[in-house]
Amino acid sequence: MKVFRALFVSLRLWLLLLGFVLAFVVAYAFPLLFPVLQIAFVVLLLLLLIEGFLLFRQNTVGSQPVFFARRELPERLSNGDDNPVTLYLESRYPFATPVEIIDEIPVQFQRRDVLFTAQLTPNQARAIRYELRPTRRGEYSFGAINVFVMTPLRLLKRRFQFETGQMVPVYPSFLQMRQYELLAVSNRLTELGIKRIRRVGHSMEFEQIRPYTQGDDLRSINWKATARRADVGQAGLIVNAYQDERSQGVYCLIDKGRVMQSPFGGLTLLDYAINASLVLSNIALMKQDRAGLITFSERIGQVVPAERRPGHMQKLLEVLYRQKTRFLETDFEALYTTVRTQVRQRSLLLLFTNFETLNGLQRQLPYLRRLAKDHLLLVIFFDNTELRSLLDTPAANTEGVYMKTIAEKFAYEKRQIVKELQQYGIASILTAPQDLTANTVNKYLELKARGMI
Repeated sequence: MKVFRALFVSLRLWLLLLGFVLAFVVAYAFPLLFPVLQIAFVVLLLLLLIEGFLLFRQNTVGSQPVFFARRELPERLSNGDDNPVTLYLESRYPFATPVEIIDEIPVQFQRRDVLFTAQLTPNQARAIRYELRPTRRGEYSFGAINVFVMTPLRLLKRRFQFETGQMVPVYPSFLQMRQYELLAVSNRLTELGIKRIRRVGHSMEFEQIRPYTQGDDLRSINWKATARRADVGQAGLIVNAYQDERSQGVYCLIDKGRVMQSPFGGLTLLDYAINASLVLSNIALMKQDRAGLITFSERIGQVVPAERRPGHMQKLLEVLYRQKTRFLETDFEALYTTVRTQVRQRSLLLLFTNFETLNGLQRQLPYLRRLAKDHLLLVIFFDNTELRSLLDTPAANTEGVYMKTIAEKFAYEKRQIVKELQQYGIASILTAPQDLTANTVNKYLELKARGMI
């Protein structure tokens, strides 16, 4: 029974059998063809027997299996990124083996094209690499690796199955976080759209005095230290060196209400906010600030106090991994109460939410103004890229004109929201979802350079 379960017929054999059927039909009109077809059919049956014998005659070679395959996955996948998956194949058949590989990937991907073909020579090992891009956090279950091995005739297939039931969690985009971290260390953040911020004034902490170098701000010259240096016979100017103010609180406030469920590019707005919060928290820790997190919807979710302890980044990652959208109206009053009781020191609050209309903002504006009174509040909401593409497309008919008019009204409302926030001294970012991380990090570095936090 195991042999029959592992035995499959190739498309080439089905076509040959169909050809024999048609040839036997034609042989009724031409009887001389009958003996030839009978001999050919017997030869085909012999070839099938030989091929089946070659495929199934042995399961092992010595102590090793005749064919082996395994899947190599990361311990966890990064949401919204291309994650590598590697299939390793090894054949110990004494002849060249064409193979077809079907990898049973998780149902969340909804893909039916994970089929690969290869040809292995005797005792050859080969690796096949492909990528998967998850768009939802959670647990993903991989099925079996189905390998169909053939002989050079390619009439029959023997199926091998490996790696059944492998579960991998999908976390927020830690690959993006590492990318920003590496480029920040090497001062190459501009490659990801991060601007270089010119520092204004000296609203930073004093670090040390050092010799003047070309390009230093002349206003930072320490004339008293320069004079003392001259008294001992040493020439040259001395300047004061400053460093960024450290240990400032940076909180990401993530709205989990229904407004954050809208999908763009396969990810929801909540996932974009979670990925950006992860990157920003890591950058803040690298800048010696303290990173915290508050999630909320119709009630307060998780509250992670701002800290810089070892392992704090892993704690934030685990909390963000478990966040899910809730579909009730967001309660900004509960957010204000929580911030007032939990965040005692003046901090930077980055509020990830979405306002579609000016009325929607005005209902929550009293709570935003109270937050901005005690903290530096930055409201981050999203531009509708689908509306933008509609506005950029010329109208072809009357219906198109109406659609563009409605789209322009919504785009105008977004711009009015920015102006309304500016009127009350609240900073804001209106960004496309795919540009969220770069724009948020830019704004954080700008606020820090200006000494506003």
